[in-house]
Amino acid sequence: MAYDDILQRLRAAEAAHGRPAGSVKLIAVSKVQPDARVEAVLQAGHRLFGENYVQEAQGKWPAFRDTFGKVEVHLIGPLQTNKAKPALQLFDAIHTLDRTSLAQRLARLAQEAGRCPDLFVQVNTGEEPQKAGILPTDADAFIAAARALDLPVIGAMCIPPEDEDPAPHFAHLARIAERNGLPHLSMGMSADFETAIAHGATHVRVGSALFGARGY
Repeated sequence: MAYDDILQRLRAAEAAHGRPAGSVKLIAVSKVQPDARVEAVLQAGHRLFGENYVQEAQGKWPAFRDTFGKVEVHLIGPLQTNKAKPALQLFDAIHTLDRTSLAQRLARLAQEAGRCPDLFVQVNTGEEPQKAGILPTDADAFIAAARALDLPVIGAMCIPPEDEDPAPHFAHLARIAERNGLPHLSMGMSADFETAIAHGATHVRVGSALFGARGY
């Protein structure tokens, strides 16, 4: 099945670039996928998935977790501030921390709940006006401010421009993470995850190559 093929490619990329086996986590991006496809990957033993929408995840993952036990679910799509509370309760990690108002909201909710998902700061490496994310020049200050709120910022995330070579963007994100002491990099999708692994990705987000085309 496609899952086995993706895993083989991921492990081959780890080996080719001197990465320890198992050091890169595959996030199976299950947004807008039929339950049967998601269940097939669960049946294969995979336990890390990515969702783009809070409401969709709320309707999907409680039942799957009841059936399959512990499943790690990460939010990889934009998070509206008014959805922060259910997101904090549902997700194990949020990859799209991208503005001060969201950081402040998560900090308040985390203090009330006594827990917070792991957080990745989304960096708009292409400086695209239509895309979410902190500008690279603002990333260091934003990471420091989030840490000052006692938020568990563990990594950085980017989505390179579709029409550009992703490698320079991955390298740029890796430099930002390194100088800020962030151990994790969420970068690389179906078309470029092997390139991302070459540049230090610890989490790759693979959807269509794993599940097939989405039927929106």
